Amino acid sequence: MTKHLILALSLVFTPAIGFALPSVGDVVGTNPEDATAALATAGCTVDEFEAEDGQIEAKCHDDSSKRYEVYIDPASGAVTKIKSED
Repeated sequence: MTKHLILALSLVFTPAIGFALPSVGDVVGTNPEDATAALATAGCTVDEFEAEDGQIEAKCHDDSSKRYEVYIDPASGAVTKIKSED
Protein backbone atom coordinates (compact mmCIF):
# COMPACT_ATOMS: atom_id res chain seq x y z
CA MET A 1 0.00 0.00 0.00
CA THR A 2 2.78 2.46 0.90
CA LYS A 3 4.59 1.78 -2.38
CA HIS A 4 1.43 2.58 -4.33
CA LEU A 5 0.94 5.81 -2.41
CA ILE A 6 4.53 6.91 -3.02
CA LEU A 7 4.23 6.09 -6.73
CA ALA A 8 0.94 7.96 -7.02
CA LEU A 9 2.33 11.04 -5.28
CA SER A 10 5.47 11.06 -7.41
CA LEU A 11 3.36 10.95 -10.57
CA VAL A 12 1.18 13.79 -9.32
CA PHE A 13 4.08 16.09 -8.46
CA THR A 14 6.42 15.31 -11.38
CA PRO A 15 4.57 17.53 -13.90
CA ALA A 16 4.80 20.49 -11.50
CA ILE A 17 8.57 20.15 -11.47
CA GLY A 18 8.71 20.13 -15.26
CA PHE A 19 6.75 23.37 -15.51
CA ALA A 20 8.57 25.28 -12.78
CA LEU A 21 9.39 28.21 -15.06
CA PRO A 22 7.62 31.49 -15.66
CA SER A 23 4.97 31.57 -18.39
CA VAL A 24 4.30 34.15 -21.06
CA GLY A 25 2.02 36.74 -19.47
CA ASP A 26 3.37 36.33 -15.93
CA VAL A 27 4.22 39.73 -14.44
CA VAL A 28 7.70 39.63 -12.92
CA GLY A 29 8.40 43.33 -12.53
CA THR A 30 10.26 46.10 -14.32
CA ASN A 31 13.29 46.47 -12.07
CA PRO A 32 16.08 43.93 -11.60
CA GLU A 33 15.33 43.24 -7.93
CA ASP A 34 11.64 42.42 -8.46
CA ALA A 35 12.27 40.46 -11.67
CA THR A 36 15.09 38.44 -10.08
CA ALA A 37 12.91 37.54 -7.09
CA ALA A 38 9.87 36.63 -9.22
CA LEU A 39 11.91 34.54 -11.65
CA ALA A 40 13.65 32.75 -8.77
CA THR A 41 10.25 31.92 -7.28
CA ALA A 42 9.27 30.49 -10.68
CA GLY A 43 12.41 28.31 -10.75
CA CYS A 44 14.70 30.40 -12.94
CA THR A 45 17.88 31.79 -11.33
CA VAL A 46 18.92 35.00 -13.11
CA ASP A 47 22.54 35.23 -14.27
CA GLU A 48 22.30 38.62 -16.00
CA PHE A 49 19.99 41.18 -17.58
CA GLU A 50 20.48 43.04 -20.83
CA ALA A 51 18.42 45.17 -23.18
CA GLU A 52 17.44 43.59 -26.49
CA ASP A 53 15.05 44.96 -29.14
CA GLY A 54 13.18 47.17 -26.67
CA GLN A 55 12.75 44.32 -24.19
CA ILE A 56 14.52 43.34 -20.99
CA GLU A 57 16.28 40.02 -21.50
CA ALA A 58 16.91 37.94 -18.39
CA LYS A 59 19.41 35.16 -18.93
CA CYS A 60 18.73 32.48 -16.36
CA HIS A 61 18.99 28.77 -15.58
CA ASP A 62 16.84 26.19 -13.84
CA ASP A 63 17.81 23.65 -11.18
CA SER A 64 19.17 21.25 -13.82
CA SER A 65 21.37 24.06 -15.27
CA LYS A 66 19.29 24.35 -18.45
CA ARG A 67 19.64 27.92 -19.71
CA TYR A 68 16.80 30.21 -20.78
CA GLU A 69 16.28 33.71 -22.10
CA VAL A 70 13.20 35.35 -20.61
CA TYR A 71 12.01 38.50 -22.37
CA ILE A 72 10.17 41.08 -20.26
CA ASP A 73 8.14 44.08 -21.39
CA PRO A 74 9.80 47.08 -19.70
CA ALA A 75 6.51 48.98 -19.35
CA SER A 76 4.32 46.26 -17.84
CA GLY A 77 6.87 43.83 -16.39
CA ALA A 78 5.10 40.95 -18.16
CA VAL A 79 6.99 38.02 -19.70
CA THR A 80 6.57 38.24 -23.47
CA LYS A 81 8.72 35.31 -24.66
CA ILE A 82 10.83 32.49 -23.28
CA LYS A 83 13.59 30.85 -25.29
CA SER A 84 15.54 27.78 -24.33
CA GLU A 85 19.26 27.99 -25.04
CA ASP A 86 20.27 24.65 -26.53
